[in-house]
Amino acid sequence: MREEIEQLRAFFEPSSIAVVGASRYVGKAGHVIFKNLAENRRRGLLKADLYPVNPKAKMLLGFPCYPSLAKVPGPVDLVVIVVPAKYVPDVMREAARKEARAAIIISSGFSEVGNWELEEEVVGIGRDAGIRILGPNCLGVFDPYTGVDTLFLPETKTLRTGEEFVATPRPMPGNVAFLSQSGAFGAAALDYMTGTEFGLSKFVSFGNRCDVDECAMLRLLKEDERTKVILMYLESVRDGRCFMEVACDVAKQKPIVALKAGRTSAGARAAKSHTGSMAGVDEVYDAAFAQCGVIRVRNMEQFFDVGRALLMQPPARGPNIAIITDAGGPGIMAVDECELRGLKVPEFSEETKAKLRKLIDDGIIPPFAAIGNPIDLTGSATAEMFEEALKIVLADQDIHGVIIMGLHHVPALSEDYVDRVAELAKGTDKPVLACDIGETEMASYIRRRFNKLGIPAFESPEDAAVAMWALVARGRFLKKEGVLA
Repeated sequence: MREEIEQLRAFFEPSSIAVVGASRYVGKAGHVIFKNLAENRRRGLLKADLYPVNPKAKMLLGFPCYPSLAKVPGPVDLVVIVVPAKYVPDVMREAARKEARAAIIISSGFSEVGNWELEEEVVGIGRDAGIRILGPNCLGVFDPYTGVDTLFLPETKTLRTGEEFVATPRPMPGNVAFLSQSGAFGAAALDYMTGTEFGLSKFVSFGNRCDVDECAMLRLLKEDERTKVILMYLESVRDGRCFMEVACDVAKQKPIVALKAGRTSAGARAAKSHTGSMAGVDEVYDAAFAQCGVIRVRNMEQFFDVGRALLMQPPARGPNIAIITDAGGPGIMAVDECELRGLKVPEFSEETKAKLRKLIDDGIIPPFAAIGNPIDLTGSATAEMFEEALKIVLADQDIHGVIIMGLHHVPALSEDYVDRVAELAKGTDKPVLACDIGETEMASYIRRRFNKLGIPAFESPEDAAVAMWALVARGRFLKKEGVLA
């Protein structure tokens, strides 16, 4: 096991990289990949030696070009292959002679189009030589810490007018790993992560998974100190028994979130044509994920909302949720979604009710505020009201998590309520989530401020409730496994 993990590190921390099929032409995948690596090398981020392989060029972006892998003067740790499928076996044989540890096959034209024999030939060469293979038909990997970037998608695109726009940005370094069976979804998700300042530890695009699959990468990520949460886009699981064993083991230490596509018969058919994989019966996946502690979400928004919540907040020790709001309608919406998700929004204990009534008696919250659950501070809400109500709710032993919904529209609510809530949240082991509705500058500012202070903030009551459900599910799994008291 340890030997496998060390070998998989070659995908992210290679001592040397050869790009076979590095191209002089800007629009070619081989050019984009080599340019990514060359720029990271020049910046000092990528430490690996870098070798472009192209028999028709002498130099590429300032690096000497080699006619074949065999002619590369030094050892090659990682081989990135960007040549037509029919030439890939020959490249793999050369990689074997160079004693490479890992290969990323970007090229398509294998099992996804029914060319199983060619793929099996490549797998056999890799197996005999001890080379781990990622792909084929994939984007490969991106590691913002080491500078390994094999995505053939340029960061910017130039319009016909001459204007240049950011097209496929790379996220900043962070603590969330992202594994994807779809390169296109992976690229779109990286775009989203960049725009929302969601930091990444590692990105992996599997493609056809002829060798390296989710099980292998999960084992690696369990040992990766930079990874705190694992996000997975799946269309199928090849070895269900292996996946469940590994996922259950990893989930005891790190949360795993899965977005499983191919839920319908038509979706399953599309998945098969996409990466040559069988999607399977959806209900089976639901049961398997629940058993091994994988939190399943239904769409892209939930995917990242849940990931952010699991990264920033502790698991909930029970299902009882309190809601504090200054807006009655959105409060009801949050209650509904919590209940529909199997959570509870219970009446407060008599002790807690007495404390809340004292806030009214002392003139801290208005006499017309609703002090049930949810607590509605009304349009008269202030930062002090949220702070004092949250103190009382967090002290209630029967409450396991809190959703704060301070809609910024009310006139007396100053932005420092965010700091007050965040400070209280630091002193508790209960998850605290926030919600502010709107797309104005103020709404965006409030959510960004919450996020920077470690409180996940969401755009709708339903989003906040789904994130809280995930924290409850996480806590339930850890309790079952004896990890959480």
